[in-house]
Amino acid sequence: MISPELAAFIESGISVLVGTRDARLRPDCVRGAGVRADPEAGTLSVFLPAASSERALANLADNGRIAVTITRAIDHRSLQVKGGALEVRPATAEERQEIARYLELLAADWGHVGVPRQATKSMNHWPAFLVTLRCEALFEQTPGPGAGSPLTRESAALFYGGGPT
Repeated sequence: MISPELAAFIESGISVLVGTRDARLRPDCVRGAGVRADPEAGTLSVFLPAASSERALANLADNGRIAVTITRAIDHRSLQVKGGALEVRPATAEERQEIARYLELLAADWGHVGVPRQATKSMNHWPAFLVTLRCEALFEQTPGPGAGSPLTRESAALFYGGGPT
Protein backbone atom coordinates (compact mmCIF):
# COMPACT_ATOMS: atom_id res chain seq x y z
CA MET A 1 0.00 0.00 0.00
CA ILE A 2 2.99 2.31 0.56
CA SER A 3 5.51 2.56 -2.26
CA PRO A 4 9.19 3.25 -1.57
CA GLU A 5 8.70 6.78 -2.99
CA LEU A 6 5.77 7.43 -0.69
CA ALA A 7 7.81 6.06 2.24
CA ALA A 8 10.54 8.58 1.40
CA PHE A 9 7.97 11.40 1.61
CA ILE A 10 6.64 10.05 4.92
CA GLU A 11 10.14 9.82 6.42
CA SER A 12 11.37 13.18 5.11
CA GLY A 13 11.14 14.95 8.46
CA ILE A 14 7.82 16.71 8.07
CA SER A 15 4.95 17.34 10.50
CA VAL A 16 3.29 14.28 12.03
CA LEU A 17 -0.06 14.45 13.83
CA VAL A 18 -1.68 11.37 15.34
CA GLY A 19 -5.41 11.03 15.89
CA THR A 20 -7.15 8.45 18.05
CA ARG A 21 -10.60 8.17 19.57
CA ASP A 22 -12.08 6.78 22.75
CA ALA A 23 -15.02 4.39 23.19
CA ARG A 24 -17.45 7.34 23.12
CA LEU A 25 -15.92 8.51 19.79
CA ARG A 26 -14.26 11.57 21.37
CA PRO A 27 -11.15 12.43 19.37
CA ASP A 28 -7.63 13.06 20.62
CA CYS A 29 -4.71 14.50 18.70
CA VAL A 30 -1.01 14.44 19.61
CA ARG A 31 2.07 15.56 17.72
CA GLY A 32 4.29 12.68 16.69
CA ALA A 33 8.04 12.79 17.29
CA GLY A 34 9.00 10.87 14.18
CA VAL A 35 7.68 8.27 11.77
CA ARG A 36 9.00 5.44 9.64
CA ALA A 37 7.38 3.39 6.91
CA ASP A 38 7.91 -0.25 5.98
CA PRO A 39 6.56 -0.67 2.42
CA GLU A 40 7.16 -4.43 2.39
CA ALA A 41 5.30 -5.06 5.64
CA GLY A 42 2.60 -2.46 4.90
CA THR A 43 3.16 -0.80 8.25
CA LEU A 44 3.88 2.64 9.64
CA SER A 45 5.56 3.26 12.98
CA VAL A 46 5.16 6.57 14.79
CA PHE A 47 6.84 7.87 17.92
CA LEU A 48 4.58 9.48 20.53
CA PRO A 49 6.09 11.56 23.35
CA ALA A 50 5.12 10.00 26.69
CA ALA A 51 4.36 13.37 28.32
CA SER A 52 1.67 14.32 25.80
CA SER A 53 0.21 10.99 24.66
CA GLU A 54 -1.56 9.56 27.74
CA ARG A 55 -5.03 9.82 26.16
CA ALA A 56 -3.83 8.52 22.80
CA LEU A 57 -2.24 5.49 24.45
CA ALA A 58 -5.42 4.81 26.45
CA ASN A 59 -7.47 5.08 23.26
CA LEU A 60 -5.16 2.66 21.46
CA ALA A 61 -5.44 0.20 24.34
CA ASP A 62 -9.23 0.49 24.12
CA ASN A 63 -9.80 0.14 20.37
CA GLY A 64 -6.52 0.28 18.44
CA ARG A 65 -7.77 2.72 15.80
CA ILE A 66 -5.30 5.37 14.66
CA ALA A 67 -4.89 7.99 11.94
CA VAL A 68 -1.52 9.56 11.13
CA THR A 69 -1.37 12.77 9.10
CA ILE A 70 1.94 13.80 7.55
CA THR A 71 2.28 17.36 6.17
CA ARG A 72 5.11 19.28 4.53
CA ALA A 73 5.11 22.93 5.67
CA ILE A 74 6.33 24.65 2.52
CA ASP A 75 3.47 23.48 0.27
CA HIS A 76 1.03 21.78 2.68
CA ARG A 77 1.40 18.50 0.79
CA SER A 78 -0.46 16.13 3.14
CA LEU A 79 -1.20 12.45 3.47
CA GLN A 80 -3.31 10.57 6.01
CA VAL A 81 -2.80 6.92 6.87
CA LYS A 82 -5.50 5.06 8.79
CA GLY A 83 -5.22 1.69 10.39
CA GLY A 84 -5.12 -0.49 13.44
CA ALA A 85 -2.34 -0.59 16.01
CA LEU A 86 -0.30 -3.78 15.90
CA GLU A 87 2.13 -2.88 18.67
CA VAL A 88 2.50 -0.18 21.33
CA ARG A 89 5.70 -0.19 23.39
CA PRO A 90 8.26 2.14 24.94
CA ALA A 91 10.82 3.39 22.42
CA THR A 92 14.36 2.09 22.89
CA ALA A 93 17.53 4.08 23.47
CA GLU A 94 18.57 3.26 19.89
CA GLU A 95 15.27 4.61 18.57
CA ARG A 96 15.95 7.87 20.39
CA GLN A 97 18.49 8.54 17.62
CA GLU A 98 15.71 8.25 15.03
CA ILE A 99 13.73 10.85 16.97
CA ALA A 100 16.76 13.19 17.09
CA ARG A 101 17.21 12.77 13.31
CA TYR A 102 13.51 13.50 12.77
CA LEU A 103 13.70 16.70 14.84
CA GLU A 104 16.68 17.92 12.78
CA LEU A 105 14.77 17.33 9.55
CA LEU A 106 11.58 18.87 10.96
CA ALA A 107 13.53 21.95 12.08
CA ALA A 108 14.75 22.37 8.49
CA ASP A 109 11.22 21.91 7.08
CA TRP A 110 9.62 24.34 9.51
CA GLY A 111 12.53 26.75 9.03
CA HIS A 112 11.24 27.31 5.48
CA VAL A 113 8.13 28.92 6.97
CA GLY A 114 9.88 30.90 9.72
CA VAL A 115 9.82 28.60 12.75
CA PRO A 116 13.10 29.00 14.65
CA ARG A 117 15.24 25.85 14.69
CA GLN A 118 15.54 25.93 18.49
CA ALA A 119 11.77 26.09 18.93
CA THR A 120 11.35 22.92 16.91
CA LYS A 121 14.20 21.10 18.59
CA SER A 122 12.82 21.95 22.05
CA MET A 123 9.54 20.14 21.37
CA ASN A 124 8.65 17.46 23.88
CA HIS A 125 9.97 14.20 22.42
CA TRP A 126 11.57 11.89 25.04
CA PRO A 127 10.75 9.48 26.56
CA ALA A 128 8.52 8.17 23.81
CA PHE A 129 6.38 5.25 22.79
CA LEU A 130 6.51 3.52 19.42
CA VAL A 131 3.18 2.66 17.83
CA THR A 132 3.24 0.38 14.79
CA LEU A 133 0.09 0.28 12.71
CA ARG A 134 -1.15 -1.74 9.79
CA CYS A 135 -1.82 0.66 6.89
CA GLU A 136 -5.43 0.01 5.92
CA ALA A 137 -6.25 3.18 3.97
CA LEU A 138 -4.41 6.19 2.54
CA PHE A 139 -6.03 9.57 1.88
CA GLU A 140 -4.95 12.70 0.05
CA GLN A 141 -5.14 15.57 2.55
CA THR A 142 -3.41 18.34 0.61
CA PRO A 143 -5.75 21.36 0.58
CA GLY A 144 -7.66 21.51 -2.69
CA PRO A 145 -10.35 19.67 -4.62
CA GLY A 146 -8.90 16.22 -3.90
CA ALA A 147 -8.60 16.62 -0.13
CA GLY A 148 -10.16 13.68 1.68
CA SER A 149 -10.09 11.42 -1.37
CA PRO A 150 -8.62 7.93 -1.16
CA LEU A 151 -5.07 8.00 -2.46
CA THR A 152 -4.78 6.25 -5.82
CA ARG A 153 -1.65 5.13 -7.61
CA GLU A 154 -2.10 8.05 -10.03
CA SER A 155 -2.57 10.73 -7.38
CA ALA A 156 0.34 9.36 -5.33
CA ALA A 157 2.60 9.49 -8.38
CA LEU A 158 1.51 13.05 -9.14
CA PHE A 159 1.85 14.43 -5.63
CA TYR A 160 4.41 12.25 -3.85
CA GLY A 161 6.52 10.74 -6.58
CA GLY A 162 5.17 7.20 -6.27
CA GLY A 163 1.96 5.24 -5.91
CA PRO A 164 0.61 2.70 -3.49
CA THR A 165 2.02 -0.76 -4.10
